[in-house]
Amino acid sequence: MNMSISSLIHESFLQKSFIKSPLNYTGGKYKLLNQIIPFFPKNIDTFVDLFSGGCNVAINCNANKIIANDINTQTIELYKYFKSKTFFKIINEIDSLIQKYNLSQTSLHGYEKYNTDSSIGLASYNKEAYLKLREDYNNNPTPIKFYTLIVFAFNNQIRFNKDGKFNLPVNKRDFTSNMRKNLELFVDRIKNLDIEFTSKDFRDVYVPDNSFVYIDPPYLTATASYNENGGWNEELEKALLNYLDNLNERGINFALSNVFESKGIKNQLLIDWCYKRGYKINYLN
Repeated sequence: MNMSISSLIHESFLQKSFIKSPLNYTGGKYKLLNQIIPFFPKNIDTFVDLFSGGCNVAINCNANKIIANDINTQTIELYKYFKSKTFFKIINEIDSLIQKYNLSQTSLHGYEKYNTDSSIGLASYNKEAYLKLREDYNNNPTPIKFYTLIVFAFNNQIRFNKDGKFNLPVNKRDFTSNMRKNLELFVDRIKNLDIEFTSKDFRDVYVPDNSFVYIDPPYLTATASYNENGGWNEELEKALLNYLDNLNERGINFALSNVFESKGIKNQLLIDWCYKRGYKINYLN
């Protein structure tokens, strides 16, 4: 159950279509955009996405300027890379890596070339090459290696161990035509936005006075890749709530997505904070 909090009354609006992030980020909000976006004001000067993750919300927001922040430096560097290169250049670099490591390309050759079919998948064929790419990335990380690794990683997800090493196993699929199209649309979108990508602790993000802030933090009651190895705790939850109180004191409006309860575990800190301040709560499906 997702909760959205807004500290102002505004007119709702819907966008007919949304751009999907090329990253399958845990907790991504793409499927909820048609429920989230209407809670935002129609006219936004600076939109700040404090925990941008897969960037689904930031790139689909109408604002004069967008600040997309996330503490995961690898994803932020990847977005900067996408913004700085042409799509043609990006695709050429991805395809060059695929060829270099002899990974599968079913969009060109089908499954027959790899002696398998879509139901069995490509994990057996790609495993050795993928592990080599993963090793090379962990030893010498670059944005294009990072994205190519994600393409061939389990469920196209992102996960690092406590030592900062990418550690997901190989996927059953490869770089499909749909993934290429999603990437093209995403790259085109960020090139046409006044968007700044930053990788900071949320407490260090500068929020201009005339801003609207969206906050989708790690959930205290849920366990996910971003919450492994002590990634989010009560101390940070309290710091975030204090941060939001400071925004409110400055007259800066914001919306928060979070959960009150997960698998029988309640976030009492958040519950008490919301009701004490009388914030409007909207439950999303």
